[in-house]
Amino acid sequence: MSNESLPRGPESGPADSPRGRVRLARGVSPWLAPTAAAAAVTAVLTRRSPRWALAAAPLAALTGGMLWFFRDPERAPGEGRLISPADGVVQSIDPWPDGRTRVAIFMSPLNVHVNRAPAAGTITSVEHVPGGFVPAFNKDSDKNERVVWHFDTALGDIEMVQIAGAVARRIVPYLFAGAKVVQGERVGLIRFGSRVDLYLPEGIAPAVTVGTRTVAGVTRIDNV
Repeated sequence: MSNESLPRGPESGPADSPRGRVRLARGVSPWLAPTAAAAAVTAVLTRRSPRWALAAAPLAALTGGMLWFFRDPERAPGEGRLISPADGVVQSIDPWPDGRTRVAIFMSPLNVHVNRAPAAGTITSVEHVPGGFVPAFNKDSDKNERVVWHFDTALGDIEMVQIAGAVARRIVPYLFAGAKVVQGERVGLIRFGSRVDLYLPEGIAPAVTVGTRTVAGVTRIDNV
């Protein structure tokens, strides 16, 4: 996925939209539309023959599950120089050889799958890196398919990595290199669940610990 192939439509709005509203995430149609259509067709056919209920019931349940998986709630942004790019649980916090600190956030299939900008700034690069699809909690998931983001911010370069998991085999960037973002703005989607890594610049300590539950666009990641 080169920068030229990334979406160049209107940018996502900031996270400070009215609370309470829930919409569907962009980029879910290839999964949701055929499932919902099949559920609707089999539901109609059930009126002709009860045997179609054997197909209609699981398809309806699958459609309902996908509507839940792909929800995209509006949120008021949190405070902090760096806020969480993902819903999930902090899986690990690791010092990096270059002085940065990696905060890895595991996203389960029950979490919201839309990722948000950790800080305001300009996107300097969005790079797709091919790889495998082992479970995101596995140590070998560092070799999984991923999209690497770099943001030019007041703190300098901030790196964020979206990592595909065993089920989430498609990462959908919403923005592209050169786009300006506000903190907490939607930047992309990982379908179903996986991991997002955020690299804190040298000298910035994390405000979270392993096991902390995070909310994208809300939870503060940096310590004051």
